[in-house]
Amino acid sequence: MIRNLSNACESKIHSQKMVLILNFLFHPVTTKKENMTRYLPLSFVEEKVRDLENALFFSTSDTVLKIPPCVVKILRIDEFGQLWFVVPRPTQFIHTFDKIFQAKLDFFRKGRDYYLKILGKAYIINDPEDVNSIEGLSEAIKQKARRNELVILKVKMTHVDYAEKNQAKVSPRMLMGQVKVLVHHWFLQTRPQSQEFFSRIPANHSVQAPAYSN
Repeated sequence: MIRNLSNACESKIHSQKMVLILNFLFHPVTTKKENMTRYLPLSFVEEKVRDLENALFFSTSDTVLKIPPCVVKILRIDEFGQLWFVVPRPTQFIHTFDKIFQAKLDFFRKGRDYYLKILGKAYIINDPEDVNSIEGLSEAIKQKARRNELVILKVKMTHVDYAEKNQAKVSPRMLMGQVKVLVHHWFLQTRPQSQEFFSRIPANHSVQAPAYSN
């Protein structure tokens, strides 16, 4: 009876170890990027935006006529976290464009070990009164905007994606090495034990299989 109990416990342990190996192989690995894109304080985003400064601007609107992609430099971040910058004047009349549209900013800077992507709602500021009331922009930029030499935009952020370039990655070689160690350990445990081993276990000894968590 004791031997049957020990065999049953040993079989349970082996099954749990095989489950652990399979989970290790097929369970998705959570990256640092996934953890950091959900809860980013505005102060952190503002700090990174000021550090990177430059971004590739895209209009993600579904309309046929939209502002062409271009490299922009963030000129101001207001108290609401809105990003202000200018783009070259398009060849079409600015009044033919939607004044509010969805946009994306891909920030970059040589030598930095992280990147930043921002999605948001872009607003075209071209009304003379609105241009005059903007704080934090130089008079030279306002004057060019009034002359239609450039276009002032602001983006209200709705989503931020931050990730470091040098994230820890599990290479296939490292993964296979760890799996080999687990498999080798598992097969060692499956080797039959002698009768002397089981005879030394007291009759009232309770055998508890180790618990593994996925």
